[in-house]
Formats: sequence, structure tokens, C-alpha cells
Amino acid sequence: MRGSTDPAGHPVPPAPPPAPRPGLVARLGRLAPAAVGYGVFQALVGLLPDGLFGDAARYSLAVVSGLGTGVSAWLAGALLRARATADDGAGGGLDGVPSPRRGSPGAAAPGAGASAPGPLPGLSTATYAALVERLTVFDDPRGRLTGWAHALDEQPEPDRPTPTGTAYGLHIALELGMPDGRLRAPQLVETLWRLRLPEGGWSARSQGAVGRPEVTALVLGALARAGADARLLAAEAERCTERFTRELEPAGAELTHVVTTVLRGLLRAAPDSPALPVLRDALVDGAVTDPARGHRRCWGPRLTPPHGRTVAPSAVHTAQAVVALDRAARVLGEDANARATREEGIRWLLSCPGPAHDGCDDLESGHETVRRPHPVDASRSEVLAVRHFSAAWVVRALLTPDAPAVAADEGREAVWQEMLSGAAASVWRQQDNGIWTWDGADLAHPLWMTYQGLSALRAHAVWMYQPEV
Repeated sequence: MRGSTDPAGHPVPPAPPPAPRPGLVARLGRLAPAAVGYGVFQALVGLLPDGLFGDAARYSLAVVSGLGTGVSAWLAGALLRARATADDGAGGGLDGVPSPRRGSPGAAAPGAGASAPGPLPGLSTATYAALVERLTVFDDPRGRLTGWAHALDEQPEPDRPTPTGTAYGLHIALELGMPDGRLRAPQLVETLWRLRLPEGGWSARSQGAVGRPEVTALVLGALARAGADARLLAAEAERCTERFTRELEPAGAELTHVVTTVLRGLLRAAPDSPALPVLRDALVDGAVTDPARGHRRCWGPRLTPPHGRTVAPSAVHTAQAVVALDRAARVLGEDANARATREEGIRWLLSCPGPAHDGCDDLESGHETVRRPHPVDASRSEVLAVRHFSAAWVVRALLTPDAPAVAADEGREAVWQEMLSGAAASVWRQQDNGIWTWDGADLAHPLWMTYQGLSALRAHAVWMYQPEV
């Protein structure tokens, strides 16, 4: 029998069958507590001696015992039904991450069993499809450019690829494993080299013709991850670190975001660079003490106090520092002071006073401004607006290998699990169909945010994976 169609000729799926009504056994089962209570009453009336303070006392004791047993049976049944309902509603989603919305990629089909996939495979598929759809090929005097602009919602098309957008797009593609040939790493790598500035390095679209350390390190990290020539990477990394000094780059050298970005990028691109221990030590020395959280060390936006003022602690900068120091420890090793400072940062994150850790202040995204003298006109400033996806950074910091052990040392394993699950849930909520959205901005779908959100959820899923053996 053929199904009906709508006015446009599209087939209309049949209506779902009505939910089955409870059977006779199920309805009788709801009477079980009353039956049990009555049985206890009858038994006690027959067993208690007639001389037990008279018939009134005997019947009162039997009634109270019967009611107590019946209520206990009802509560036990209600608990079992509630646990069964919770298990059915879990939907196979990630631990701490809400089940996918109805109709979203990866949502289990009606009637699917426990073997149905969770939401992450569908989300990854949707992200890859959006990346392919928004890929731009642009004919430039430097050669053909294949990549992305800063955000996925930029218009008009085609838009010139940028170093930042293409580097993050390459990171996303590598994160997803490039399942087909619609995205090719060599083309993206070639584009990034073509976008290199004549004097070396890379800069953001709003920064002009001078290479900036945070953008250069981002691009070098993506190139290294894609397998670019190690000699070219080392040479470019050396040029980057030569310029990244307090004398030549005073603004960037004082900012936690810039130092951690450079440190992470160089650890990928030039793990033998002599600048790495210097950057690591500057980050350790820039930690501040927070009296509001047990005088634990943490980080703020700046590594040095501006004009003698104190630096306000920041969850996102503390998480960035913890992640960068963890990666540095694996490449460079660490001394006792560096290790203690890094672990203090984890303890500071675990001391969040928020009552609910899926929407507390530590997960509130924020922004900062990197202001430098203009490279051509000294009367003007070069301004770079930086936005921070705090929840994604907190997930990555709590997933560093030492974080569970630090929590266990203080008996706070449950707090660690609650905060990790809450942060992952916050990351999940900020995407739709595999694309993360920054609310209230003209370019609401920045590639960097989708990369950070996707990589955080994938890291969380890998951490929580428990094979059935």
C-alpha cells in the first residue's frame, strides 16, 4: 500500500502508532503495595496473642505494620520505575552531554536500542559537510588559494581565505580525519605558505603587513600537524621567536593568551626551540594568588600587573595556562615549581564556587583586546579583538592527564567529574548541527570556535570511553 503525499508531491511518513496501553499485568502490579500491606495486616492479626493489651492494641499494631510495609513496597517500586526511565532517556549520549535534539544529526531512530550511536558521529558529519560547503577557491596574484575566511557565515562569496580561518579549518579537517577527497591537506598547506608575509610570519586580517607571534604560531602548529617540511617550520619558528621579545613585542609578551598560543604552536612546530623553556618560565612566573579561592595560584589576562595594579583571576586564562604547561611538561619536562604551579591552577578551577557547573561564571565566554602600535602610522594603534570560548578551555584543562590525580589527592573526584560533565554540556549547547555560534556578533560562526568546541567534545568522548570487555 502506497503512502500519502503532501501538496508538493513529497511522501508523508505514516503516523507513529499510538503508545500501547498498560496491560493487565502492569495494572495489577500497581496494586502490589496494597496487597502486600493487607497481607502483613492479616498475618499479624492472626499471629499476635489475644492478650496483647486487648484487641484495640492488637489491631492498631497490625494496621501500622501493614501500612508501613505497603508504603515501603510502593517507594521501592517507584524508585525502580524512576531508574528505568532515566536509563531509557539516556539515549546513548556522552556522559555529561545532553541527548541530541529531535531531528538533529546523530539522533537515534525511534525504537533504537542501546546499540544506537551517540550524538557525536552525526555532529562530526555535519561539521565536515559545512566545512566542505564553505570551502573557497580564490585566484590570487600569489597563486590559487584554497581555504576559508575567518567565519563560516561571511558574505559575499567567494571570500579570500585568511591565515586564521584556513589554519583552523585545517585543524578541523585533521581532527575529523578527512574521510574523503573533497578536502585535501596539501592544498590547504600550500595556501598557508602562500599567505605568508614577505618579511616572514603571518598576521590576522585586521593586523596588516607585519607578522604577529600568536597568528604565526597558530599557522605553524597547523602546518606541523599536517606534516609540513620540518626545516621550513624550524626556520619560520626561529624568525617568530627572534621577534617575540619584551623589547620588540612588549604588548604580546605580557598577555597570557599570546604567550600560551605561541607556546602551544611552537611545541608542535619546533619542539627543540630554545625559546620554549623561556616561554614556559615566563608563564609560570606570571601566575597570581587568589585569596577568594584558598590563596591558590591561577592566571589572569596579563602576566605582569599593569601600572602596579593587581591582575584579576580568570578561568579561561587559567585553563589556557594549564593546557600549555601540561604540553610543555611532556616535551620539555618540568621542575618542582612548574609542576606545583600547574597543579595549583587545576585546584583553582576545581574551587569554582558556582552552584551549578554547567552554567557557572567560570564557563562564561569573554573577550579581550590586543593593542599594539601601528607598524606604519605611530599615531594609531593596531587592535585585535580576541574572544574566548571558556567552556571548551575548561574541558581541555580538566582533561589534562594529571587533573584526576590532583582532584583525588584532595578527595574531590566527584567535583572533578561534575565540573567536567557540566563544562562539556555547556560546550554541546552552544552548537547547532555541528557549527558553534558566538551570539551577538556579526560573524557569528567563527571557525576557531567550531574547532575548539569539536575538539573538546571529542577529547571528552575519548576520555569517557569504557569498552565492554
